Amino acid sequence: MPESVYKVIELVGTSTTSWEDAVKSIVAQAAATLRNLRIAEVVRLDAKIDEQQIVLWRARVRLSFKYEGEGEEPDFET
Repeated sequence: MPESVYKVIELVGTSTTSWEDAVKSIVAQAAATLRNLRIAEVVRLDAKIDEQQIVLWRARVRLSFKYEGEGEEPDFET
């Protein structure tokens, strides 16, 4: 069996409710254009504060998906 190769990209998602929702939005939007998603690794979490309240949660995520192979296009849907 041939070994697998994976492409890793880094995305930032936001939410007005939680870090979890920020990560979910990244995965949902990436799944619309990428096939064979494998791992979502949360790299960094932060929040925007306005008037002593958190108003925006942000998550930076490394997302991996399987690369199709040499001579083929990467795993982007067209």
